[in-house]
Amino acid sequence: MNNLTLSGVVISLEPIRYTPAGIPLLSFVLQHASEQIEAGLKRKVECEVNAVVLGNLTGDFAKSNIQIGANIKAKGFLAKRSAKSTQLVMHITNIENI
Repeated sequence: MNNLTLSGVVISLEPIRYTPAGIPLLSFVLQHASEQIEAGLKRKVECEVNAVVLGNLTGDFAKSNIQIGANIKAKGFLAKRSAKSTQLVMHITNIENI
């Protein structure tokens, strides 16, 4: 199973562009910080995750007025950036302002 839910702050937001197939694509970076329990101990977790929104959700994302600095909760899955890359990118399937 490949499901990911992550909340954080949008720290980078690129303009909408289009794939060769004409599908709208929006790329952004989500910065997350939290405390998690690992092996019975609190652990501070901080990360920056590259994310993309494709298709109809791209317009919804833009219309929801999400900008740099917005706090969001994103749901989606992880996939390689491209066929030849090992870098992971979060593909967003649901976004909420928080």
